[in-house]
Amino acid sequence: QVQLVESGGGLVQAGGSLRLSCAASGRTFRTYNMGWFRQAPGKERECVATINWSGGSTYYADSVKGRFTISRDNAKNTMYLQMNNLKPEDTAVYYCGAGVVASRDPSNFDSWGQGTQVTVSS
Repeated sequence: QVQLVESGGGLVQAGGSLRLSCAASGRTFRTYNMGWFRQAPGKERECVATINWSGGSTYYADSVKGRFTISRDNAKNTMYLQMNNLKPEDTAVYYCGAGVVASRDPSNFDSWGQGTQVTVSS
């Protein structure tokens, strides 16, 4: 398994931007499919975006399409989520996950970070 650490969360006003990072340990990062998920209080964890091992294939939830961009740098063992035009409904704890199978289902991800809080004020 790979160990993951998220950073970059914080408090921002609606319309603002944040960039989340997910740093991975180990030399196998480049073999994993990666994803960003979020979980708001009282709600299930939902898939925000995923990226395959090479970075050549991405997926975005409809709610973030056109506002968020997922990317990865395999040389730096790091994945990113650029979040623009943030909305109050984006408020949640954001988690990065790593999995062998390309999926949007959290149960298919083998490793998780500790999460980083994103709060968007109106």
